[in-house]
Amino acid sequence: TLALIYGFVPVWLWLLLGVIFIGAVHDFSALFVSVRENGRSIAHIARKTLGNTGFAFFLSFAILLIMLVNAAFLQLTAIALTSYYPISKLGLPPDQTLLKTEIINGEVYGKIGGIASTSVIIITVFAPFIGYLLYKKHIKTYIASIIALVIALFSVIIGFRYPVTLDPKLWMVVILIYSFVASWIPVWIILQPRDFINVHFLYIGLFSLVLGIIGSGFAGVKIQMPAFNINSESIEALGTVWPFLFVTIACGAVSGAHALIATGTTSKQLANEKHAHLIGYGAMLLESLLGLSVALAILGAVDFEHYKEIVWPMQGGHPRQGNAPLAFAVSVGKTLNTGLGIPISYGTIFGILMLEGFLVTTIDTLFRLMRYFFEELWNVLFVKKPAILNSRVFNSILGIALTALLAFTNGYQKIWPIFGSANQLLAALTLVAVTAWFAQRSVKAYFAAIPAGFMILTTIAALSILLKRYIESKNLTLTITDILLLFLAIGVVLLTFKYFFKLRHELEREKVAEPVK
Repeated sequence: TLALIYGFVPVWLWLLLGVIFIGAVHDFSALFVSVRENGRSIAHIARKTLGNTGFAFFLSFAILLIMLVNAAFLQLTAIALTSYYPISKLGLPPDQTLLKTEIINGEVYGKIGGIASTSVIIITVFAPFIGYLLYKKHIKTYIASIIALVIALFSVIIGFRYPVTLDPKLWMVVILIYSFVASWIPVWIILQPRDFINVHFLYIGLFSLVLGIIGSGFAGVKIQMPAFNINSESIEALGTVWPFLFVTIACGAVSGAHALIATGTTSKQLANEKHAHLIGYGAMLLESLLGLSVALAILGAVDFEHYKEIVWPMQGGHPRQGNAPLAFAVSVGKTLNTGLGIPISYGTIFGILMLEGFLVTTIDTLFRLMRYFFEELWNVLFVKKPAILNSRVFNSILGIALTALLAFTNGYQKIWPIFGSANQLLAALTLVAVTAWFAQRSVKAYFAAIPAGFMILTTIAALSILLKRYIESKNLTLTITDILLLFLAIGVVLLTFKYFFKLRHELEREKVAEPVK
């Protein structure tokens, strides 16, 4: 959504080419190597080639990335759950009774975010019930799916009737408290069942969105944005196309966070190594399809001026925080209306629900992963670690406190470029670790090494430019974070070069030692 300020052609090209040559290769190779290493994480894989120092660097980098992801997603969730939109633009009359409303600057706005807020609360309350049925009583999955759909539908109906309206900052506090609890209690109680319920929103949403886009095409909808918008406007918003386009689109083309999940949990759940290609490469292609669908929905639903008004608003000649989740939701609503005949109001609310499901399930899962990474890091840094560092509660609080520090002192549009840079840099470092793993087995892995080189150059350039911005604006939290990311990244790269020189020397020595035949 943010990157469309550059025009739609650069976005399309990066989504298509990035996923084929980098993103899907990254996910598949990381998953494959983890399976061959008995389900070990990417940090453990790096440890075998780069040693304990490389292991500690990878863990630290992963922790920083999770902090940035969750800080950005925390703000986006709070914004999504508190979104308002003029009912006139939803195709509703002033005397409508569908949505609860509020008058802002003399115009009637619908509380579309409040409906999603109520839905979130109800789904979370019912999650332990689904968890009990699925993982303790072992009921059939299709029965659990039916129950989950009923709960999801019930949550939305109640949301229309009783939308919950909270201040965005208060929502952030509530989500942090929930994440603290979810990060250390057994996964079957909340994490797994919440994911199970929310995935129905995502699958139905993606399927409906694709059908809506196809229907909109047949209805004659035209793209209302420029093919290219590479000028002072886009540069002021995000920065130059290279490197910032490649780090702003942080998931649909390539995502280092996928390596944390693929090597941390997915590899342990594969029934057969042959499934790694379909799950690793194929699932990333699906995510790119989602990214393309989002871009197409926005391109056909809103004109460029309306897009900028929502996502990149200006006040007194200066940029202020936009509402990218709202732009997505409104675009979904209009696309489903044009393509499938679904009322804009229902489609927009469904867009918010779809986005919320993705954001919250990512936040709670990553906080749990952060706790694990802290525990691993202490094992490397301390020969005899203090007892408190073994505490699940302490490590959970530490991760949440550091994330809150970032989230409450910076807007998501400030966090997003450094999050995107860190995310793509972790992808590059993962590909470096994969290349080293193959080299250790005398296999040339140019398919991983070349993308790794491109992403390292791109992300280090982005972080260097951002560091200059943060120092000039006296943003202490992001300055420190940026410096740490650069230090860790350069450290991993230097360790990798050292490893390859050592490996080359060993291979040459073995070659000389071979008897002449």
